[in-house]
Amino acid sequence: MRALKIIFWALWRIWFYILMTIPILVMFPFLVLSILTENGYPYFFKMARIWAKFILFGMGFHYKIDRTQAMEYQKSYMIVANHTSMADIMLMLVLTRNPFVFVGKKELSKIPLFGFFYKRTCILVDRNSSKSKMEVFNRAQKRINQGLSICIFPEGGVPCDESVLLDAFKDGAFRLAIEHQIPIVPITFGDNKKRFPYAFWGGSPGFMRVKIHSHVETFGKTGADRKQIREEVREIIYEQLVAFDSK
Repeated sequence: MRALKIIFWALWRIWFYILMTIPILVMFPFLVLSILTENGYPYFFKMARIWAKFILFGMGFHYKIDRTQAMEYQKSYMIVANHTSMADIMLMLVLTRNPFVFVGKKELSKIPLFGFFYKRTCILVDRNSSKSKMEVFNRAQKRINQGLSICIFPEGGVPCDESVLLDAFKDGAFRLAIEHQIPIVPITFGDNKKRFPYAFWGGSPGFMRVKIHSHVETFGKTGADRKQIREEVREIIYEQLVAFDSK
């Protein structure tokens, strides 16, 4: 039985990368055209959403979204969520029509074909470089000024210890949100770690529960409020994870 599971997981991972590649190849000319200028990003985002839905459907993932508060179209937000899976990227893309830019780790830019577009459309961060972190902040500011939203996984990466339910949050997302006075949208992914973990041997098709929480406003807030807002958002996501696990 164990041997069959290993074969399934290996083939399933290969299938995942095939699914990632097919829509990119089909839409390649249009994707390239959309990244030639920054003004083309909303068109790229629409195609990215098609790409994400294609992968989720092909992997046998069915998502259920519970929205406490909807996002207004063409309004900038700071979107934050727990991070446990490669599928977080795809699931995040299908949640809103508001074009947003990911802040993500530069290692993903090494994935063939996917990485070509990833490094040209996302804001990449080298967590070992303080200079890189400052560049990320400046690029995110520019994108917000263009009317786009920003998506950051504030844990700063997937916790190495898989028993950690939710790691400590870093300040970047909250500093940006306060500086630009944009609402923070906390999102909880309930099943992504179980469905498609970063560990190679694991996962299965099935439901992915998503909770989009009420927005946390930053209007009138200052840097002195950053820690309080950061912990408030973390507590919202943490309590929902506990609730998901209890069901």
